[in-house]
Amino acid sequence: MEASMTKRSALKRQTREASREFGVLDSSQFIQDAKVRRLPANTGGWSPYPSNDERDQAYLKTLKPKSDGQAELMTMIDHHNLVLALGPAGTGKTYLAVAKAVEALEAGKVGRIVLSRPAVEAGESIGFLPGDMEDKLAPYLRPLYDALSDRLSMKRVKALMAEGLIEIAPIGYMRGRTLNNAFIVVDEAQNCTYVQLKMLLTRLGWHSTMVVTGDPQQSDLLPGISGLADIAERLTAVPDIGVVKLAERDIVRHPLVASMIGVL
Repeated sequence: MEASMTKRSALKRQTREASREFGVLDSSQFIQDAKVRRLPANTGGWSPYPSNDERDQAYLKTLKPKSDGQAELMTMIDHHNLVLALGPAGTGKTYLAVAKAVEALEAGKVGRIVLSRPAVEAGESIGFLPGDMEDKLAPYLRPLYDALSDRLSMKRVKALMAEGLIEIAPIGYMRGRTLNNAFIVVDEAQNCTYVQLKMLLTRLGWHSTMVVTGDPQQSDLLPGISGLADIAERLTAVPDIGVVKLAERDIVRHPLVASMIGVL
């Protein structure tokens, strides 16, 4: 009898000490024979549950320019509805365009993202590809998918594609369309002819932004076929169109890339 009273007294003393340290304990959470005893939440003291007041639980990479050319490109995209970004490999043209597209979609500025890229092999024919249209275009659009998955999870990308908020639009099927309330990214535009680029640029509709990226020096078409350099030169004189020419100093890949571009 005395031992039982001593045990109960010790239990009450432990309860009072815990109450002073952590706050008021719920007796239902502190049972003598329980194997797992939960600490109370929202007591003002230490809690195993993370606090949402002091820190932001969401994580998103901050989009910051790494060169003056990238800063100019980001500013142009913010202030113009049509932007042409020309420059060598590794200057972040595609990544910045896709990142800005995701940013606009998340902010509700546009209703969808439209991605387009010419299906041209880099000097090597890969033959027939099985599957539907998206399966056939997937190898060509891989750089765009990589940029998308870096800003969004791949699960979210697939969900947005299923809902039609991210659309894959082959250049061959763009004629006759009007792209309203959309952010359009045309990548590898150096592999488009003058006629194709003229057709693509005139697809721009209301409340839409289009970014055309490419490197005129790395065209996979026959010499003189690419129309990107000619189009960019003509549109430079148009005041409401942004034309950004990135250089070797804007390359953000391995330093050897910039060194090679200078001599190749």
